[in-house]
Amino acid sequence: MEELAATVGAQGESSGGGAGGGSGGDGKYVRYTAEQVEALERVYAECPKPSSTRRQQLIRECPILSNIESKQIKVWFQNRRCREKQKKEAVQLQSVNKKLNSMNKLLMEENERLQKQVSQLVYENGYMRQQLQNVTATTTDTRCDSLVATPQPSSRTGNNPIGLLSIAEEAKGEFLSKAKGTAVDWVQIPGMKPGPDSVGTVAISHSCNGVAARACSLVSLEPTEIMEILKDRQSWFRDCRKLEVFAKFPAGNGGILELIYMQVYAPTTLAPARDFWTLRYTSSLEDGSLVVCERSMSGSGAGPNPSTASQFVRAKMLPSGYLIRPCEGGGSIIHIVDHLDLEAWSVPEVLQPLYKSSKLVAQKMTVAALHHIRQIAQETSGDVTHTLGKQPAVLRAFRQKLSRGFNDAINGFNDDGWSLMQIDGAEDLIISVNSAKNLSTISNSTAALSLPGGILCVKAAMLLQNVSPSLMVRFLREHRSEWADFSVDAYAAASLRGDSFALPGLSPSQFSGNQTTMSLGITAENEILEIIQLEGHALSQEEASVMWRNIHLLQICNGVDDNAGEACSELVFSPIDEMFPDDAPILPSGFRILELDSKTVELTCAPLELFFVGKCCYLVLH
Repeated sequence: MEELAATVGAQGESSGGGAGGGSGGDGKYVRYTAEQVEALERVYAECPKPSSTRRQQLIRECPILSNIESKQIKVWFQNRRCREKQKKEAVQLQSVNKKLNSMNKLLMEENERLQKQVSQLVYENGYMRQQLQNVTATTTDTRCDSLVATPQPSSRTGNNPIGLLSIAEEAKGEFLSKAKGTAVDWVQIPGMKPGPDSVGTVAISHSCNGVAARACSLVSLEPTEIMEILKDRQSWFRDCRKLEVFAKFPAGNGGILELIYMQVYAPTTLAPARDFWTLRYTSSLEDGSLVVCERSMSGSGAGPNPSTASQFVRAKMLPSGYLIRPCEGGGSIIHIVDHLDLEAWSVPEVLQPLYKSSKLVAQKMTVAALHHIRQIAQETSGDVTHTLGKQPAVLRAFRQKLSRGFNDAINGFNDDGWSLMQIDGAEDLIISVNSAKNLSTISNSTAALSLPGGILCVKAAMLLQNVSPSLMVRFLREHRSEWADFSVDAYAAASLRGDSFALPGLSPSQFSGNQTTMSLGITAENEILEIIQLEGHALSQEEASVMWRNIHLLQICNGVDDNAGEACSELVFSPIDEMFPDDAPILPSGFRILELDSKTVELTCAPLELFFVGKCCYLVLH
């Protein structure tokens, strides 16, 4: 009814003041002066829908509106609300239309790629038939083999910029052919469908050397902004432990050559981490597109060897990178290709499917890069709401600290201060001690400063049959009381805060098992950041005299959607102060569930189970 009244009232639009009028009792329409419109706009800014009493008060307090009836003012406000609603809807429709047009362009390009791929397969099929019927094919093949085996010039080495540029141009050509979809047999990743609100189109390799993933999407940022964000891999690739630019050379047409060393965390406790020694080439195309391509330098022994070389396996990056094309009307279209050879031979046979999984590469690298870019674009446009007064960048930093802290505990590198403890009769557990890191280095806790020791990490891994990662992580998230030790959570939280009852001789309070969940938003598709509050009560009157607080856990959960086609699910959490400061210390614990094949998953976990105060350590597992 309100829209109907507003439409009728809109017939009295003022040509001078630009505001709609209302019909009076005599059937005439009111034309508002500029001063009257300005007065009404001021009221509208404070209260878009004033009551009858407020309208009467407005007429009494504003002399220039004394000749306007309350009913007429009511119709003016109806018109004003209707116009604002129509304006918002028009903006939303324009935005959706822009997304649909760009997505249609991407889908047309994908369709063209598939048609080219079909034509190529038809051609290859015909060629193979001809070869089989050709009696002289053997002689031809022999000559071709001898030609391929001819040694290449030694100038193509990484010892001089000319050799580097030659390698880079070749890598650029291979990358562009993958980005356009012609060099690898791509198949759509299960569970991800293109649309105006999706992350984009994502494909994984079907059969090729190594594992590869490819994605394309529309983002409302300029190409140069996107390029700088993606090149800073540590800001979005949570499995990236270290990235260092060893050398930088200028190339033709404003291009840049860089020698990169990167270390990547291992996904489980049962395999060594990977490192890469690569050449990165940044250049531009004639149409204004930016290209950032990267590939490993030849030779497994090339590049720097860290002091912890025994903890790394030198993996290979086949031509990969980013193609960033400016889009008409603003924004950019991104094409991302990640193609790796993770040396599956170096891990136990049961874990080799992880290192041959294109889905895992797509989830951890390709889609993660798109999520990060899209989130920054939304923050730039103001579409992201702030939760608990926290800036989006602060919440992003907490996600990074949770993930990196959990990865650090799982990997336990020697140069970070971790060392293994020898134990008897516990083959399924791995116990690590970090004497270089304690509460005094990550918090302002007075209790930490008065106690010697470090952090103890207890890790475990097991194989589960016929359990999907998403099902397992949902169970862990929804049934915390069935596996968590709340007293240990209390000790950890109290130690971070420096509460007095965290010291030896004071026992913890009991917990009712009740928990309250406060969502901080879905920070990316299928990833939830939230705060868990565990309610507790004191055991005695003496303990009640101690300043008691509920336990708060900062928790990140991803991979809960069965239909997302993800090969990894995680539940990672850390005690946190209830005030939730921006620089709050983080000691992550949790679970990672990885899909090995269609029926088997590996569970890597480090739940809070033990707490020590003594010579070796005073805070607990990851």
